Amino acid sequence: MSHSNIFLKSGFINVPLKNGIGRYVGQLQRVVLKFCKNNGSSAGMREFIETELVNFAKSNPGVVVYVKPRRHKTAVIKAEYLNGDSQWLNCRNFTKEEIQKWLELLKRQQINHDGQRIRKLWHTDHPSIQGPWTPFTFRDPQLNLATFPDERLSKSDVIASTSQDELVEMFKKQKLKELQSAN
Repeated sequence: MSHSNIFLKSGFINVPLKNGIGRYVGQLQRVVLKFCKNNGSSAGMREFIETELVNFAKSNPGVVVYVKPRRHKTAVIKAEYLNGDSQWLNCRNFTKEEIQKWLELLKRQQINHDGQRIRKLWHTDHPSIQGPWTPFTFRDPQLNLATFPDERLSKSDVIASTSQDELVEMFKKQKLKELQSAN
C-alpha cells in the first residue's frame, strides 16, 4: 500500500441495494457543464453543447443537465450522484467525442470511487462467528492422520446404482412377492 492512500477515506465496495432487480435506477442525478465562451481550451465543450447536448438530455431524462459559462476558466464536468457524492473532471482541450465518452462513463457509474481506499476485496454485512466455509470444514478429523495413498479414502463415498442394478432389484422383489403370495 502506498503512503498516498492513507489519507483517503476508507470503505468497502458497495452498490445501491437491489438496483436492477425490478427496474434499474440510474445513480447520476445532475451534470454541470462549465466552460468559457472565448477560451480555446473549451472549444470541444462548446462544440459538444452546440451539437450533442440536446440528444444527450433527451436520451437521459433522469439526469438534470446544467450549462454554466464562466470567464477565463477551463472546461469542467461536475457529476453529482443520488448518494450525495460528486465528481469533477477537468476537460481542458477535450474533443466533443471525448466529452461524450466521459459523460457516458459518468452516467453508468454508481458512485465516485476515486476518493476511496478499498479496505478489502470482499465484505459481508453479516459475518459468521465460525469463520469462512471451506471444503474441509465438516470433514472427518481422522483424515489428518491418514497416510496416502489410502484404499479406503480412494473409493467414492456415494456409489450410484446403475439402471441394470435397479432392474435386478425390482425383479428380486417381484419374485419375493410371488413366493409370498403362493404360500
